[in-house]
Amino acid sequence: ISDVRFDDVCGMEEAKSELEDVVDYLQDPEKFTQLGAKLPKGILLVGPPGTGKTLLAKAVAGEAGVPFFYAAGSEFDEMFVGVGASRVRKLFENARKQAPAIIFIDEIDACGSKRTNSSLQPFARQTINQLLQEMDGFTKTNPIIVLGATNTGEVLDKALTRPGRFDTQVQVMLPDVHGRKDIFKLYMGKLDIGTSLNLDRLAALTIGMTGADISNIVNQAALRAAKLNKRQVDQDDIEYALDKARMGPELKSRAKSESAIRNTAHHEAGHALVAFYTPAAHTIYKATIRQRGPALGHVSLIPEKDSEQSMSKAQIIAMMDVCMGGRIAEELLLGKEHVSTGASSDITNATESAYKLVCMYGMSDKLGLMSYDIGQLSQETKRAVEVEVKKLLEKSYDKAKELIVSKSYEHKLLADALMRYETVTMDEIKLLLDTKDIN
Repeated sequence: ISDVRFDDVCGMEEAKSELEDVVDYLQDPEKFTQLGAKLPKGILLVGPPGTGKTLLAKAVAGEAGVPFFYAAGSEFDEMFVGVGASRVRKLFENARKQAPAIIFIDEIDACGSKRTNSSLQPFARQTINQLLQEMDGFTKTNPIIVLGATNTGEVLDKALTRPGRFDTQVQVMLPDVHGRKDIFKLYMGKLDIGTSLNLDRLAALTIGMTGADISNIVNQAALRAAKLNKRQVDQDDIEYALDKARMGPELKSRAKSESAIRNTAHHEAGHALVAFYTPAAHTIYKATIRQRGPALGHVSLIPEKDSEQSMSKAQIIAMMDVCMGGRIAEELLLGKEHVSTGASSDITNATESAYKLVCMYGMSDKLGLMSYDIGQLSQETKRAVEVEVKKLLEKSYDKAKELIVSKSYEHKLLADALMRYETVTMDEIKLLLDTKDIN
């Protein structure tokens, strides 16, 4: 019997509500069968890795108070003919003996992918055929719900997803900002934490992260607090763990010359200045010249709540402008002939954004409302796409350069602040640019 409950699962309220009927059915099947109602025999949980599909399946079994049988799809994938099918039969036999029960098959695509006629894989056909047969063999007196989890639902065999088998799909998506806040509350509730924790800020900083990612960040924060002999985990510990998860551990032993530090400071100050003075750009989280992984420094941005699911054309172009800021800052400091290779990732990101704007989002005035597959275009159309992309990049370069030149004093001030303090937050950048006082 699983000891996980729905209260232990956060950030997926829609998925939980869809599975509440399964709990009711397992607790009181006669309530449904006396009216002739039939619940799906199989429910497919589809979503990215780390979103909590296994945890959700355990919560359903825990809420219903029924036995929980776990199996991984790879356990049935055997090269010896008949072994996989035999394991499927044994799993379902054990579940029927203790019905009502839940069978959970994790990574079901390993044994339920589309069948092939290849002579090299006869075992795969037997395994999935046995799984199909077992799902057809349920009776009203032995209610069993089969939950399957996969990251790629489109590769499953159609016979497995037809009505009467896995005919219900529950999408387990990445948590939104409210879901991430609830996940932080859940995991932080297990620790001794300080009172000044800003969960709204942490939820905004972890956009695109799964519940597993947040669990790892909280654990890393607790390890750091223990290492520093703290009595409580505070905001600084969690933000340190967040930076470590995103960019790797801080490299303190690397020796850097004064000129390299100055170059990095001007580079990051260029990014931050463009982001600060561009209305459509995301809000700055912090700028730093501390090296993490391959990055000599970085400027982190926090998307607005309404930009989490989609972005406007102005916001995409603003991102390109911010990417150009670092390269331009180096050019103004050293000259075009002496710029470093540190801006290579910025150029790559700006180019990818420009291609998406033209080819995926249909936001190019010249090429119109059309999606383009760059690998299947004529030479003439491909040339038109490349010209439009280059035009967008040059326009972003010119705008960012004009801004940095016009704000040259503020740029130097921000670079000096980075050289002195190494890391500055958005509030500190605003205070610096308002007062013009580096102290």
